[in-house]
Amino acid sequence: MAQQGSAGNVIAALASVFFPGLGQLIQGRVLAALLFFVIVVVGYALWWLIIPPVIGAIVHLWCIIDAARFRC
Repeated sequence: MAQQGSAGNVIAALASVFFPGLGQLIQGRVLAALLFFVIVVVGYALWWLIIPPVIGAIVHLWCIIDAARFRC
């Protein structure tokens, strides 16, 4: 059972920094991984509209924090 701040959560958070949702996938949370990935990628892909990338960045940060704080 992983505790908050455990090595597994740190690895998951670092993975999410480079690839949104990968940390959740490492933790076995497929639906959360897919949702984070889609929202962040679509937000970043619409960079010229200003608001979607801001939302993408906020969700990306949320993704990283979620991976770091996850408890089994």
